[in-house]
Amino acid sequence: MTRTTFTLETELADRARSLGVNVSAAARRGVAEAVRVAMAAYDREAYQRMPEVVDADWEDAEAWSEL
Repeated sequence: MTRTTFTLETELADRARSLGVNVSAAARRGVAEAVRVAMAAYDREAYQRMPEVVDADWEDAEAWSEL
């Protein structure tokens, strides 16, 4: 793990503390979700730039994989 610092509004921090919310765990979940969303967007953009095309040798490759 790595230590990271971020800024959180005082009212939100107070509310989290009063409700017993583990801010570190919530931040990890939030960052993980943001990374998943960003990776999906990156993958979509990459596919749009270079969509898959039919490969003339695909049937040969399929036949070879059945061996």
